[in-house]
Amino acid sequence: MTDELAVGTVAQRSGVAVSTLHFYERKGLIASHRTAAGHRRYPRHVLRRLAFIRVAQRVGLTLEEIRAALDTLPEDQGPTQRDWQRLSAGWRPMLDERIRLLRALRDQLEGCIGCGCLSLETCGLRNPGDVVGERGPGPHHLLDAAGANRDADI
Repeated sequence: MTDELAVGTVAQRSGVAVSTLHFYERKGLIASHRTAAGHRRYPRHVLRRLAFIRVAQRVGLTLEEIRAALDTLPEDQGPTQRDWQRLSAGWRPMLDERIRLLRALRDQLEGCIGCGCLSLETCGLRNPGDVVGERGPGPHHLLDAAGANRDADI
């Protein structure tokens, strides 16, 4: 049995689309090499790295955070149980904070829907404590290309 897998085999076994594998490779999350014929070949441990990536994404980590975690591991092997325990322990405070913020958002959202104000001056969700007002006139909340809110000064 070979220790290298074709891109289609990796996609099938990991449940990740071929295009996603190529994307992850461009982002430095996984690596392959090319055969003489130009076909990608992945080491078998890439399956474990892919499982790691998918679980980390599911708990809300960004690809940058995942890459930083993978950069702490040897390139020639997949993450071990000990690696996962160490990394997940480091993520716990960040995840706890996200959970806290989501709970607060959930609890405030019901009240916001009830009044329907969405006031930029008083809304506890959009502008708690009117902190944006301290930045002066002009737009301060922007939407990125995906429609997600990102806070920026213009």
